[in-house]
This record gives sequence, structure tokens and C-alpha cells, in this order.
Amino acid sequence: MNMIIEERDTVEYRGEVFDRTHGSPFDRGSADSHYSRPQDPHWYPEGSYRGDRVEPKDMSIAEMRAYFMGYEFNEQFGDKKNYE
Repeated sequence: MNMIIEERDTVEYRGEVFDRTHGSPFDRGSADSHYSRPQDPHWYPEGSYRGDRVEPKDMSIAEMRAYFMGYEFNEQFGDKKNYE
């Protein structure tokens, strides 16, 4: 039997380790920053734009924190989409 083992993509920022797999709160925060979108906490449990979008009213404090840390991380260390 073949098994697929999914590796979690993580980043350490401000002394915490965040999951940054596609769709995670950290990933969505960093993506919003990358595309110069306003902060709008959300995430996708099944991956970016797959399945139901989790809105702020349904997010835990830890998920909200991860979103904002992702946004902040990209503002500090990431890059911005060049629309020119």
C-alpha cells in the first residue's frame, strides 16, 4: 500500500511556529499582503479557494492571530505583487 505523507510548511516568526500551507490563516494573511489587499481575516481548511471559506466570526483567536502574523510577516520580509 502506498502512503502519501503530507509535509507541513511552517515558518518561525516572533518566537512562534506558524503553519503556512496553502489556505492556512498565515498563508491567507501573507497572500493578502502580497497582493496589497486590505486585512480581511479568513482561511480555507481544504486549501486556498477550495471548500468553504472560514470567516472571522468562525475563527479561533489562534487562527486570527496566525492570519495577522502572516500579513505582518509579508509586510516585513515578503514581496509585493508588481502590477506594472
